[in-house]
Amino acid sequence: MVSPTAGPGTVAGGSVLTFGETMIALRGSGPLKLGGTMNVSIAGAESNVAIGLARLGHAVRWAGAVGDDEAGRLVLRTLRAEGVDVSAASVDPDAPTGLILFEPRLPDVTRVHYYRTDSAGSRLTPDILDRAFATVAPQVLHLTGITPALSPTARAASAHALRLARDHGTLVCLDVNHRSRLWTAGQASAVLRDWIPYVDVLIASADELLLCLPPGSPSDIAAQARQLLAAGVDEVVVKLGPDGATSYTHPKPLFGDGSLHQPAVPVRAVDAVGAGDAFVAGYLSALLDDEGVAGRLERAVITGSFAVASSGDWEGAPTRAELHLLGAPPGTVVR
Repeated sequence: MVSPTAGPGTVAGGSVLTFGETMIALRGSGPLKLGGTMNVSIAGAESNVAIGLARLGHAVRWAGAVGDDEAGRLVLRTLRAEGVDVSAASVDPDAPTGLILFEPRLPDVTRVHYYRTDSAGSRLTPDILDRAFATVAPQVLHLTGITPALSPTARAASAHALRLARDHGTLVCLDVNHRSRLWTAGQASAVLRDWIPYVDVLIASADELLLCLPPGSPSDIAAQARQLLAAGVDEVVVKLGPDGATSYTHPKPLFGDGSLHQPAVPVRAVDAVGAGDAFVAGYLSALLDDEGVAGRLERAVITGSFAVASSGDWEGAPTRAELHLLGAPPGTVVR
């Protein structure tokens, strides 16, 4: 593999390093078997977070691999255009860039079809992380539970990233992001449980917490979060969709039990795809700004709501100057 150069306007190094696969995304207008038009873009949980952070003004790098093809060039070009540093990425001449198809079937139901077996992104190896950390050790490493599901080598690379983060004093944020099309709950749990001692901030939906815990763990969400805190995680953030999010931290005297809930910001839902990644970007943005738990949750639900109110994986991610727009009355025209 060879490393592409960073494009004009990108920032060398970066406060945040994300690591995973980004694919070409084709979005259909209806059932795929009926044909029709398709919109071409890119998609990947980690690069969605990277774009969200870049739009909020943070230096961020994406490490991954694309094929030596036009699809791979679109991935790198799009990330550069969004201000994401791709100097830690690689081009694999022997494998194609992955593909994802989005098939809307009902107003609130979209089917996803992956074509990523033996893709360049599935062939990620630990040396990619060695190069990324050797350049500039990041303040934050963001991983998801998607990358280790791609292949044994990608799993090994993810585990290597965790060890490098510990060696360099880098904060680790893990978004569980379970994809049942890629691996079973049992397979995911066997890996994620071993990762927990390395994780500082764990972000998950309510049904994903058990994947990080041993068999026989309690069914209550708060109890699950407390168990993860006892295992070494500093903060557990539970995404609750239209009900907002709740953060769990270690209790402190005079400051309650360490839990804090943030309601969602009401919006007209357009497309829920990418909302979780936008949530993570907002959360990490506020964390980098030294906001407290309340400020982190508030920004996370705002950026998540922007995603829900927009089509696409990352296209609706807000800039910092746009964060206040969700509070504007309906029909507002900004002149």
